[in-house]
Amino acid sequence: MRAYAEWEKQELIFLSLPHENSDWKPYLNEILDSYEELVAAIVPFQKVVLICPDEEIFNSRFAKFDNVEFIKIDTDDTWIRDYGMIDIENGDKILSYDFKFNAWGGKFESSKDNAVNLELAKHFKSDLREVDFILEGGSIEFDGQGTLLTTETCLLNDNRNSKFNKEQIEAKLKELFGLKRVIWLKHGFIKGDDTDSHVDTLARFISSDTIAYACTDDKDDEHYEELKKMKQELETTGFKLLELPLPKAKFYEGKRLGCTYANFIFVNGALIVPTYNDPNDKIVLERLAKALPDHKIIGVNSLVFVRQNGSLHCSSQNRFLRRDGSDRK
Repeated sequence: MRAYAEWEKQELIFLSLPHENSDWKPYLNEILDSYEELVAAIVPFQKVVLICPDEEIFNSRFAKFDNVEFIKIDTDDTWIRDYGMIDIENGDKILSYDFKFNAWGGKFESSKDNAVNLELAKHFKSDLREVDFILEGGSIEFDGQGTLLTTETCLLNDNRNSKFNKEQIEAKLKELFGLKRVIWLKHGFIKGDDTDSHVDTLARFISSDTIAYACTDDKDDEHYEELKKMKQELETTGFKLLELPLPKAKFYEGKRLGCTYANFIFVNGALIVPTYNDPNDKIVLERLAKALPDHKIIGVNSLVFVRQNGSLHCSSQNRFLRRDGSDRK
């Protein structure tokens, strides 16, 4: 077993579109505009599969794009990173895990989202294995070489797998993903994130030897102390580090939005990065471009995405190819 790094060769990327029966209803057109911008950024590089219960949304907004496919599936919400199947390398084949999804500890309705993978597996004839364990894709981050980065606040939360202790959870993760090492972060949070501190809001592998991480130098920012402690933890890992300074606080209807640049998406040959109409957008895009010279760095405005407590990475799930770049057939 081997867990993929997200910069490895992908077959396609899944996006789950907002619709009238989701929490996006009050500003549905605004978020669909943002999804159009995201799809436009991805399709020059790889195929996008869009799922939604409302085919008219696809026909009116997304059928115009090349390199897209639509599948009609009912959903509760859009954050397919957390309920979408997770691919691993299993010898010369690809196995997809279907973990239990309980909407971040029972915070929301999730029965439709929890059933999505069975429908996708039928459509794509995936080798799907059901795993009796609650795990969200945004809570785990792999370097492709046997290391997992995650947070204690999420994976050890009683609202997920309370019958297991830390040692049991780590053993299970090592078995499922073929891991040699699990790095547990004790610190770090993003205000406005309701996932109990998913690692994809905080710290991400951008290569086999480098972790990019959220930070702030503003001592008056509520994130300052926790992100400083997280940085100190990361400095002990042996990986190179790249700072992604948070934007200034952004608000919607009086609530601080969970803006973080760490919620980027790898696609074939590019990195799609959330931006927030902030001076730090330019700084972050330039740093990532320098660190990843073989990738085109593309910013996508994510200020509407974060109204519902997620961003670009949360909205997507990767489907991988074999290590030699060939498909699954």
